[in-house]
Amino acid sequence: MDRLHTMAIFLAVVDEGGFAPAARKLKISPPVVTRAVTELEGSMGVRLLTRTTRVVRVTDVGARYATDCRRILADVAETEAAAAGTHAAPRGRLVITAPVLFGQMYVTPVVIEYLRRYPEADVDCRFLDRVVNMMDEGIDTAIRIGDLPDSSFQAVRVGQVRQVVCASPGYLEARGIPLTPEDLTQHDVVSANALTPSPAWHFVREGRPLTVRVHPRMITTTNDAAIAAVLGGFGVTRVISYMVAHHLAAGRLKTILAAYETAPVPVHVIHREGRQATRKVRAFLDLAIETLRSDGALK
Repeated sequence: MDRLHTMAIFLAVVDEGGFAPAARKLKISPPVVTRAVTELEGSMGVRLLTRTTRVVRVTDVGARYATDCRRILADVAETEAAAAGTHAAPRGRLVITAPVLFGQMYVTPVVIEYLRRYPEADVDCRFLDRVVNMMDEGIDTAIRIGDLPDSSFQAVRVGQVRQVVCASPGYLEARGIPLTPEDLTQHDVVSANALTPSPAWHFVREGRPLTVRVHPRMITTTNDAAIAAVLGGFGVTRVISYMVAHHLAAGRLKTILAAYETAPVPVHVIHREGRQATRKVRAFLDLAIETLRSDGALK
């Protein structure tokens, strides 16, 4: 049986939750479905499905294989459509991921513009403050902040960000401006666990690392809450520069201790399809790279 055909049958079993429902969906006999899955498992030497008399479950290996099958079949369909000249525009489902706040502030506008340009495309946005395994979770494109480990993924640098200490002008007028990192011990500190889970804040003095232990008077699990606190005139906080760029530009917040900041970290757009990226991925990459590189907050 043709391998692409068996992949399609396997996906139908996964999606429909059983051999009989898959057969009805595909309008083929149940024995054909069973034989196709058996051939796949036999050729690879692994079990893709766990079968009982009442239920069919996908194994961990089967789930990863199903993700790959979806991508392969989508690529084939898009390639054939492009060759036939029937679909010049991107189409299909694109899955992307980014850190939560960065996704809300910078990626969402890109996604909206992408969807407006390409009516046949859909986007699944997974904004998470954790490193997502792109292969295991079926991610097409990711935005990562920080140095990247060596990998087979393609990465395009689109900017950089810094860790900044900031406060409102009103607070600094009332309490004074910290001139050295050690001065923070005399100020009200707001700490966001998402960024600074320990009371140790790291700086650089004359090229050497400097660690200052602060005593947070307010600890929050979100950067949004920490920023809201300092906007309200309470204390100083440390966040990533993009999070407060518009507040700094508007004068609602001011950075302090800039001379002691650690080195900037890069922002990359990464994907896993190499030079032969599908049309839907390539179109999103082009739009995201152009948009993010032009944003002054990431320079």
